[in-house]
Amino acid sequence: MAAKSTWSEQVHRVLRTQNVRQIGYVPDSGLKRIIELVRADKKMCAVSLTTEEEGIALATGAWLGGERSAVLMQSSGVGNCINMLGMAIECRIPLLMIVTMRGQWAEFNPWQMPMAQATAAVLGAMGVIVQNVEAPDDIAETVAAAGKLAFNTNRAVAVAIAQRAIGTKAFK
Repeated sequence: MAAKSTWSEQVHRVLRTQNVRQIGYVPDSGLKRIIELVRADKKMCAVSLTTEEEGIALATGAWLGGERSAVLMQSSGVGNCINMLGMAIECRIPLLMIVTMRGQWAEFNPWQMPMAQATAAVLGAMGVIVQNVEAPDDIAETVAAAGKLAFNTNRAVAVAIAQRAIGTKAFK
């Protein structure tokens, strides 16, 4: 019997199925496995970003060049994107964001708390459709639905993956 694939492997397959070719990301341990899969995929271009707002610019360039993209980030980086999101919303650029949450379940770092409380509200205020995921088994299906929504309607859609679904970071 084959081992059940991880949510990262499932999401990677979803992105391939939806012809997502460019993946912008800020390195994050919660996204580590999916980043590794994208980097190893010869049909995808993985782009390491210095700040999350660069991901919005990458998605814009990809769309203008006829390709699909996704941006991977942690919730603490959402605040860095606000100004750039205005352009994506106003220009109806299809934008798929996968956001791993911090500052929730069993968080050890109090600095993560404010953005965790504000992420969905901030994205919603900018016009981004937010789809929350609480369980690992629901992540790939939610990303697939969010991708269809973003790419079929030229909307910005964020999948916010709860900290409980990905596990908490442990620093020693």
